[in-house]
Amino acid sequence: MKLCGFKIIKMIKQIFTWWNSQTLGTFLYTLFNGKLIGRDEFGNKYYENKKGKRWVIYNGEINASKITSDWFSWIHHITKTSPIEKKPTKYQWQKPHSDNKTGTKDSYKPNKIGKNGKNFKKYETWKP
Repeated sequence: MKLCGFKIIKMIKQIFTWWNSQTLGTFLYTLFNGKLIGRDEFGNKYYENKKGKRWVIYNGEINASKITSDWFSWIHHITKTSPIEKKPTKYQWQKPHSDNKTGTKDSYKPNKIGKNGKNFKKYETWKP
């Protein structure tokens, strides 16, 4: 019974808010015009219509940095083949994709203390 209640709440959120996966309009457009091309490792679903328009339905919060580079190339018409049709070459030195962490506790914060223990200001004047 809990699972059913969760699905109802999720459906209500989708109808009234755009930041929860998709809106009712996007759902209906996807239902009638979209052809599912594939999914990425984050659960995002990628669609295309007969005229060549491409779009993504995000899994969870809508954040454009969640799209991997392979799918980014496809959705912006840089490549014609999707990553499902032709697997891109992955090299040993490549890191796995991660979304933008700006504004979160995982964001990059540089060490502001130098080697000699001096606290740096935002800028220092140059002295000849």
